[in-house]
Amino acid sequence: MTLNICDQAVSDSGISQKDLTKLTDLAKSAALQGGEVLMNYYRKINTINNKGLEGDLVTNADIEAENLIVSLLNNKTPEFGIFAEEGGVSGPTDSYVWCIDPLDGTTNYAHGYPFFACSIGLTWNNKPMLGAISIPFIKELYWATPGQGSFCNDQKIEVSTSKVLNESLLVTGFAYDRHSTEDNNYAEFCWLTHRTRGVRRGGAAAVDMAFVASGRIDGYWERGLSKWDIAAGIPLVELAGGLISDYKSNEFDLDRGRILASNPYIQKELLSELKKVSPLETKFFGG
Repeated sequence: MTLNICDQAVSDSGISQKDLTKLTDLAKSAALQGGEVLMNYYRKINTINNKGLEGDLVTNADIEAENLIVSLLNNKTPEFGIFAEEGGVSGPTDSYVWCIDPLDGTTNYAHGYPFFACSIGLTWNNKPMLGAISIPFIKELYWATPGQGSFCNDQKIEVSTSKVLNESLLVTGFAYDRHSTEDNNYAEFCWLTHRTRGVRRGGAAAVDMAFVASGRIDGYWERGLSKWDIAAGIPLVELAGGLISDYKSNEFDLDRGRILASNPYIQKELLSELKKVSPLETKFFGG
């Protein structure tokens, strides 16, 4: 079952188009300013720490970008809640909440690999409503708002028109807990690599979803995600004509951390193929 999440959020909140536009402009500004911080430190970071799980990194750039974004959003919308990757939850969480990933793709960034983003999404009662994603290295700003659509650098974008899975290009990722769980996405990656034109692993969920929205990628799936990873990307995909769903159950839940985003033509086939796959045990990888 696929839900039109953004339209439902707008309907439930009763927000006006004027206010949607103002909040989208604020999200765009926050994403751009966060991206500027990232580029200021790119290949010059001086602090890299591990947050717990192997490979889950944080840099001084993450912290500075998030502090700037939170300050901006709190100043303009003090009545809204904040759910940020580094700082956690603040303010009310039962209505409007900003979901902030100041640096999506931290491992890439820490190694000087230019596939990273700054992602700002707005939710209403845990349903994504609008969002903005800055990919600063390639100078692209993606944004989406109900009533207007999805855009990249102010050019309207749409999902791809690939009709069948074996002519599609997909992208996915692997969660930080892949070393310790059999639900690690390895088998799914192999399975779909043999049934498509290819599967990419970019390392930044926000970028992956932006590329689905713009038609560069036909479909994306992943597990182990947090709200800040995907809250901005969901409006981008939906308002570009794409579909959002879970791929293990019938209803999408932002808290479940499992998502499938695709154009409308391959979604059913992609869901079907993913449900055929049995996990690969971690013992085969030394886990």
